Amino acid sequence: MTEEQCVEEMKQRGFVEYQNVIVDPRQTPMRLDKFLFDKLEKVSRNRIQNAVADGSILVNFKNKKASYKIQPSDYIKIFLPESNNDHEIVSPEDIPLDIRYEDDAILVVHKPAGMVVHPGIGNWSGTLVNGLTHYLGKNSDLPIMDGNPPDRPGLVHRIDKNTSGLLVIAKNPEAMTHLSKQFFDHTIERKYLALVWGQPEPAEGTIEGFIGRDIYNRKRMKLYEENEGGKHSITHYKVIEPLYYVSLIECVLETGRTHQIRVHMLSQGHPLFNDEKYEGDRIRKGTVFSKYKQFVHNTFKILPRQALHAASLGFIHPVTNEKMYFEAPLPLDMTEAIEKWRHYVHSRKELL
Repeated sequence: MTEEQCVEEMKQRGFVEYQNVIVDPRQTPMRLDKFLFDKLEKVSRNRIQNAVADGSILVNFKNKKASYKIQPSDYIKIFLPESNNDHEIVSPEDIPLDIRYEDDAILVVHKPAGMVVHPGIGNWSGTLVNGLTHYLGKNSDLPIMDGNPPDRPGLVHRIDKNTSGLLVIAKNPEAMTHLSKQFFDHTIERKYLALVWGQPEPAEGTIEGFIGRDIYNRKRMKLYEENEGGKHSITHYKVIEPLYYVSLIECVLETGRTHQIRVHMLSQGHPLFNDEKYEGDRIRKGTVFSKYKQFVHNTFKILPRQALHAASLGFIHPVTNEKMYFEAPLPLDMTEAIEKWRHYVHSRKELL
């Protein structure tokens, strides 16, 4: 059965294509239902098992049992019952966008902290994609990457809601294909700046492991051993400025897994400053004195989010083959928090 025949047959059964998943070449064997449970946020394992039994989840265009052990490079197609859910259509909204570059093929935008990248449960409006749809107008037809649902037009990659920084958007199918391959081949250059608790040792190194969803808290990701599942992940870090109880670090992503930097730094005992989801929103290093506690909490107020910024982005232009490189300076909230720590360190030295 060809892919076109598969989609047509499912359409006749009242299903629409939702998402395609290509299993990572380094993925270890794992039950199909567990793999998808880890992969699909906000979808229960019971619902996945029912969908598999109903034949709306296919592996290499064939029905498989929930207990089927997925193999590297398996092609999984997920279908959902057809509905008139208006949320599948992105509503254009006049939202100010900080566009750093644009031509006929691509657009580079700086996303502020607090903005969600694309619509989803609980965030059907006010997202970057809502703003892009309005900005580009009704005649634009942003492509959708293979495997993405229809509410993610133009997106080749994402950053978290409370992370600031740069994103590249594909404006046509050719650009989408070209950029997607660069991400798949790990040739995209992505550099982040983060403020973390403590001082990583060594001051420069590489963190590697397998990232999957935490089975005890599905809103979090977790670092696993190779035989436990998850996707292979690599982060190269370097301490830029030690600030006694915290450090400003630079992280270069070799892979781009969900919450990768946040998970990797937590695994080393250095969670991101004020990262509520990954244990950074409490005092992890420092004294017991009340003045210090007040200082930290005041700094939390200045920076009410995880201290992470997508500072630079480099890639090959999909049309001209020119090397493109963009930088975005630290936003004001991170700058003020870092200055506050610098002042603390300076004052501490004067007392010694």
